Amino acid sequence: MLDVLVKNARLDGHAGSVDIGIVGDTIHSLQANSAEPARTTLNANHQFVCAGFFETHIHLDKACILDRCSVAKGGKEEAAAESKKAKQDFTEDDVFARASRVVEMAIKKGTMGLRTFVETDPRAGLRSLAALKGVRAAYAHAIDIELCAFAQEGLTQEMATYELLRQALQQGADLVGGCPYADPDPDRHVELIFDLAEEFDVKVDFHLDFDLDPAQSGIPKIAAETQRRGYQGRVSVGHVNKLSAMPPAQRTALAQLLQQADIALTVLPATDLLLMGQEQDHLIPRGVVNANELRALGLRTTIASNNILNAFTPYGDASLVRMANLYANAAQLATDEAIRAAYEMVTTEAAQLLGQQARLRVGGPATFVLLEAGSAVEVIRTVAQPLLGYKNGRPTFANPPAVLYSPA
Repeated sequence: MLDVLVKNARLDGHAGSVDIGIVGDTIHSLQANSAEPARTTLNANHQFVCAGFFETHIHLDKACILDRCSVAKGGKEEAAAESKKAKQDFTEDDVFARASRVVEMAIKKGTMGLRTFVETDPRAGLRSLAALKGVRAAYAHAIDIELCAFAQEGLTQEMATYELLRQALQQGADLVGGCPYADPDPDRHVELIFDLAEEFDVKVDFHLDFDLDPAQSGIPKIAAETQRRGYQGRVSVGHVNKLSAMPPAQRTALAQLLQQADIALTVLPATDLLLMGQEQDHLIPRGVVNANELRALGLRTTIASNNILNAFTPYGDASLVRMANLYANAAQLATDEAIRAAYEMVTTEAAQLLGQQARLRVGGPATFVLLEAGSAVEVIRTVAQPLLGYKNGRPTFANPPAVLYSPA
């Protein structure tokens, strides 16, 4: 007997609706009109089911601090200063509570895995790491969480951060990240982060090129270090707004460096639309990289949230479907093919970046989300509501569909 049978689900790669049979934590069968008995039967009503969404770039430790920040202009420098000031007062319990709030948002929006940056420096110490390790354990039944020990405020000018990053990796951080543009010596910053990655044999994730000046990109240095150290396929970069400010030939040349080094790229539309080009008073640039264009060149690309309810992004609900829809608007996507690519950037490609599985298959994990849409493309076009989720054969959330009442 099946433990769960999901009837009438629309899946990628299947012409009509199919039934999903689950035994324990595994998908036992994918077939139309299953007659197998089941302890629990659910009706998907011919709506779309996928393996869930994957958040590749978020800051849980400084989420939900908007009430502690004085937002007067809304610019990048102000956001950095306000966040730095607020961080000094973070406690372990405080970070745990705020991060838990966002993780619960993400679970209810169908997110099955995420990577969070953990600011690690003399102001934050290791308090946020301890808190987020607790969050990771508390929600492991519903979501997989990666912790990236992160040097947000530079490194070479404050080498105490380097030792704290090492301690974070010793104490359970999964990978290490850096922010070269915040350092007086960006190249040395990159080298030091790679040194730690090699020492602990972990992946690397950089915040990069967070401005619209097409000169002095950090891409060549990171690509060179990636290849020199044999780190192809283990490095990712986020933001990279400079690419959007470059003429096509220059942008393509840098994109080819990323492709040759097998470096993944994450775009962060909510933050970047807010903070890029604020100095201009007309024809304000979007400042968001067209990831579809880079994907066509062979890059692995993802879309992510970055921040939730803080000075860098004073809004957010942790919905990757909404983020993909926002990106599609900013990138002026219209065709089904282009929208489908945006869907892949929050599902299969994002899962690959996190080392996760994002295809429903017999013998695979019984992890899935039912959405109020008929296809992957419709999910993004309509910002479809996630209706329910299962993780390894167990229910994790339910958002019952809205009910319309007639005058009668």
